[in-house]
Amino acid sequence: MPSSPHVPDPATESPDPAVEHARRLTDTVTRLRRALRSSIRTDYPWESLPMAQVELLQTLAAAPLRVGELAARQRLAPNTVSGLIGKLLEAGFVDRQADPGDRRTARIALTPVGRRQLDDWQHAHERRIAAALGTLDPGDRDAVVHALPALERLARALAQPGALPEGAAAVDGAAVGGASVEEA
Repeated sequence: MPSSPHVPDPATESPDPAVEHARRLTDTVTRLRRALRSSIRTDYPWESLPMAQVELLQTLAAAPLRVGELAARQRLAPNTVSGLIGKLLEAGFVDRQADPGDRRTARIALTPVGRRQLDDWQHAHERRIAAALGTLDPGDRDAVVHALPALERLARALAQPGALPEGAAAVDGAAVGGASVEEA
């Protein structure tokens, strides 16, 4: 479904350019994610994993982890992660393994089927984004590519617990953002 960009309300808008830049970036990232998910599902109907499950698979691709460790890394409640893991177990994408350091606990590991699913997901997204980049004029394409290092640093800054100053969610009393969490 098409979305419209943020429409400023002069009565409530902050004149702070940093707030406006943050608002535009939030709107753009939200629309990019929605457009990519929608186009992938159109081009690749099998692609139906919710983003929260994909993010767990991506995390598990590095190494098996306990549910609590997964929850901490994803900043989700352990019971939410347990529910997501249950769905991934049913699909055969992950399995439970005894933790060699503590036989009373289990680690969640990616299965070969889960690895293939994650690889397929990644390749489908790479092809879709490459095709979309190909539609841009060279100047816009270069601008996107040149912005990547700064966007990667921004993602790392946002991912670090406590890395942002207290009250960073608001600037001059105006809320920054407005994107909702991707469906679980």
